[in-house]
Amino acid sequence: MNSENLLKLENITKTFPGVKALNNVQLNIKKGSVHGLMGENGAGKSTLMNIIIGVLKADSGNIEFKGKPLKIKGPAEALRMGISMIHQELSPVPEMTVAENIFLGREPTKFGFVDEVKLYENTDKLLKELGINLDSHTKMKNLSTAYMQMAEIAKSISYNSDLIIMDEPTSAITEKEVTQLFKIIRKLKESGVSIIYISHKMDEIFEITDECTIFRDGCFIGTERSENLTDDDLISMMVGRTVSQIFPKEEHNDFGDVILEVKNLSCKGKFKDVNFKIRTGEILGFAGLMGAGRSEVMETIFGIAPKTTGEIYVRGKLVDIKNPKQAIELGIGFLTEDRKGTGLCLPLSVADNIILSDLKNYDNALKLIDEGKVSKICEGQVKRLRIKTPTIKQRVGSLSGGNQQKVLLARWLLMDPDILIIDEPTRGIDVGAKSEIHKIMSDLSKNGKAIIMVSSELPEIMGMSDRVIVMHEGHLSGEIPRKDVTQKKILELASE
Repeated sequence: MNSENLLKLENITKTFPGVKALNNVQLNIKKGSVHGLMGENGAGKSTLMNIIIGVLKADSGNIEFKGKPLKIKGPAEALRMGISMIHQELSPVPEMTVAENIFLGREPTKFGFVDEVKLYENTDKLLKELGINLDSHTKMKNLSTAYMQMAEIAKSISYNSDLIIMDEPTSAITEKEVTQLFKIIRKLKESGVSIIYISHKMDEIFEITDECTIFRDGCFIGTERSENLTDDDLISMMVGRTVSQIFPKEEHNDFGDVILEVKNLSCKGKFKDVNFKIRTGEILGFAGLMGAGRSEVMETIFGIAPKTTGEIYVRGKLVDIKNPKQAIELGIGFLTEDRKGTGLCLPLSVADNIILSDLKNYDNALKLIDEGKVSKICEGQVKRLRIKTPTIKQRVGSLSGGNQQKVLLARWLLMDPDILIIDEPTRGIDVGAKSEIHKIMSDLSKNGKAIIMVSSELPEIMGMSDRVIVMHEGHLSGEIPRKDVTQKKILELASE
């Protein structure tokens, strides 16, 4: 084995019933390097990572770590050997504090009991070293998804591993936190730690990685120095075709009447005096740093959270939305940012999730679900949105992130709302699915729908919005028309 290589995988194959998840793939990770791993959902990335940490066992192939054969029976053994992983799907213990979560199972003790003072001292020291602004005494259930992600990052680094696998570490955080994470990664790299960095965000791959390996449909496509790759190279290698437009937004200004107006809307402790309008046929982007209050504004408009003061007008009429049912009746739809936690019911089928918001529409004469009607409508939505699923009876939790997002979209498109709020439309999904979802949004706006898009991805905000509203610490800090939008302007307003 090359002394440069910390981890070497050769001819790894893994088959599940009916699916060859990995077909003779390879991966070499050099000591003290950041190695990008890219590919569409379903390409085999997560399967390979689960083999490395011992969650899955390869059918065939060889793995070497530090020059010796690697055979790990589970994640706990992987940690002892110096391999840790930041998972894309967060699994915190909600009732425990940040400190208790980070050092769960490894708490410092004194006289046989947990040393609370030492526990919080250690956590505060770790968070300070990493530049993560978190209160170690806060319960996880009170954190946003973004802050939970930062706590998970801190937890993984606290193991002092030789190899850290980061699976979509920035999927729930904004530019400011991404910058801090990259500082952490560079510091780890300097100390000799190797990192496998999985991401769908090409700009991150170019900025932080030394090398990049691409998988497609369970096969190894190639490994290249990141500096020698272009956007087009990566897209072509990942999807087997050129995606000419990831943001298929058509330039137009022929918007209709104001359909939604928000005046001096406030929610105590979350945001204050928010004012904006949106017209039919318009895509209005909401940008801002983590904790700026964007999602909270949308939840208040949709009736999930109560407003403290302010007014909401729909089609020129003052409305008092106290719950999501009232919002839906007014023609407002809302795709939540947490599709797994608050959007989908993962144990249910694709079909059940699609019809979930309007079950009464599928009753037969006996007031039972009309399976024939459900099948016809859901099959139509699957075809329309190109949802990759073996059948509409497939459990939605088994689908890729992009296809789960399409199932949520299918639900709301059946409801046919005039105003569609989409919070983080393409978080954690691959470039091919991103392009398809952006095309759906563009088509909806062309057909007169008003779309409010909350996104932490600046390329998405700039590529898809007709106007951009920027929030900072619970208030609107500015509005930028499409023709004047730049990354610099957005970040300046987001930091004011």
